[in-house]
Amino acid sequence: MSTKIVALVGSLRQGSLNRALLREAAAVAPTGLEIELLEIGDVPLYNSDVQAQGFPEVVNRLGEAIRQADGILLVTPEYNYSVSGVLKNTIDWISRLPNQPFSEKPVAIMGASMGNLGTARAQYHLRQILVFLNPYVMNRPEIMVPSAQNKFDAQGQLTDDSTREHLVKFLNAFQTFVTRVGAAQSVLLGK
Repeated sequence: MSTKIVALVGSLRQGSLNRALLREAAAVAPTGLEIELLEIGDVPLYNSDVQAQGFPEVVNRLGEAIRQADGILLVTPEYNYSVSGVLKNTIDWISRLPNQPFSEKPVAIMGASMGNLGTARAQYHLRQILVFLNPYVMNRPEIMVPSAQNKFDAQGQLTDDSTREHLVKFLNAFQTFVTRVGAAQSVLLGK
């Protein structure tokens, strides 16, 4: 049986280190773990006047993809000690959908930055944002890739073996976490 994970990357730049980290995650994912990137570049800025006219189709598509997934992987850069505006904006839109897609979904967070803390502040802020949305956020292991510009080559390939090993452990842990959350929900719902 396959575990389907959808990923949101908080950087729109094609050459982003966080996109490179997600590509590496997809490449080293354990057997049975499928990771699909959901593009968020077309999500408009949140505006309740727009929402009153109906949710944009891109928001509906993202929400449905999240509902259908077994888990969510959030990949965040760190901008000014926090998450990127594009990721926060996307979360704001999706959080307003009926049958809130994040609720009770397993979530893992990872990120890469050029700084020494490797997105630590952004990830902790993202965890705070997620509290209202009621997902099950995996606490450990954490993956915060510092000095990422020294760990990826010019083509965006991960060259650091230690980071790759940690990424594999992280993904194995997330696959187990998703399975456990799913099993617990099945017991609670009597399935």
